[in-house]
Amino acid sequence: MWSEEITRNIQTVAESLLREGKVDLVLGYQAGTSPVRTAPAFIRTPQEASLLVWNPFCENNLSVYLPRRKERVAIIAKGCDARAAIVAVQENQISRDRLVIVGLACSGIIDRRRLASAVEVDQIRGFSLAGDSLVLETESGGQVQLELSGLLSDSCQTCTHRSAPIADIFIGQRMPEREVEDEFAQVRSFEALSSQERWRHFMDMAEKCIRCYACRSACPLCYCQECIVDQTQPQWFGKTTATEDVLAYHIMRAFHLAGRCVDCGACSRACPMGLDLRLLNKKLQKEVKELYQYVPGLSLEEMPALGTYRPDDPQTCITEK
Repeated sequence: MWSEEITRNIQTVAESLLREGKVDLVLGYQAGTSPVRTAPAFIRTPQEASLLVWNPFCENNLSVYLPRRKERVAIIAKGCDARAAIVAVQENQISRDRLVIVGLACSGIIDRRRLASAVEVDQIRGFSLAGDSLVLETESGGQVQLELSGLLSDSCQTCTHRSAPIADIFIGQRMPEREVEDEFAQVRSFEALSSQERWRHFMDMAEKCIRCYACRSACPLCYCQECIVDQTQPQWFGKTTATEDVLAYHIMRAFHLAGRCVDCGACSRACPMGLDLRLLNKKLQKEVKELYQYVPGLSLEEMPALGTYRPDDPQTCITEK
């Protein structure tokens, strides 16, 4: 849900939290380097609150900035941001009493690559929203109208929790949980391929990956102070772009996120090579949900799937069929 009123309410809430000394920092979004980009905003004074914006270009998952913060923090959080923040609290990366979740409802984030394939982004000088359409103003004075549904990120198209599930303050109206016919349709299609076709997919991914670690940097749950792939004493993984090293990195990272990933899509959006990094994570999401009936980031009370044990847990992974 996007409107100027919600933007003003965000600014008012941020200004009030800082002025009343309830937080030391507000994490939000500010205008970026072009009309269709935003940037993370670190608001520390009431006067700076007017910089905050809220629109379908607010793509960063701001929970990436929460781990190990000692000051009192408020985070402007759409559904996936809030869910990642909840996981961060569960994993003791930030104390709940030092975190204020300012929840919002999100209709979906625009994928920059899809927008760039539809228009010349450097010719856009402004935008507005008209119902379910994005209206772009061009440098030549013309207008281009595009359907929002065709521009949304892949993660937004299968998102079922569009509102922050837990919020200390909620701005605007909550959106009901969305019924998605099959949120794992892409995974099932991939599983239906032959082993040779699946292997070719991962080989193609490995050949394109440049090991820049943008996916790791953008992920709110890749917060290890030293990633295992960076360790040298001992060295567990090769650091080259050789196929085996690239695949080892991506497989290790996917398993590290099993039962934790909230499917925000930050990894895929950050990848400069346009790799669909969600697929492997989505596969493990599917397994965790089907085996343990667990969806991360919805409750502070429910123990994470891989952080607890029940005698009736499925054990097909360690027993013969």
